[in-house]
Amino acid sequence: MGAKREFRNRSDVEVEILDALVDRNEEGMTVLELRAAVDHDIDRIESGLSELKDDRLITVEENGSRLKIYPAERVVPDVIETEPDESGLLESVRDRLGL
Repeated sequence: MGAKREFRNRSDVEVEILDALVDRNEEGMTVLELRAAVDHDIDRIESGLSELKDDRLITVEENGSRLKIYPAERVVPDVIETEPDESGLLESVRDRLGL
């Protein structure tokens, strides 16, 4: 899905982090999971996370002994914004074909 457009003018590593987090919005991600999802070294990832946290674009929650990172709600696009209404398209094609 990816982060909203207004947050895509950041550094490459920050955009990759936001995109990965938006894709796993509900369950969040650990630093290890982010490291596997983002194609940058750990120092750049840590720097990106620090910038995103300072700008309040991510939240970090402690869940037992694990830290989970989540995107801020304002970073996550609305479903309507990212997914066109395909059911209407399919219905119109079926109607034209007489199905």
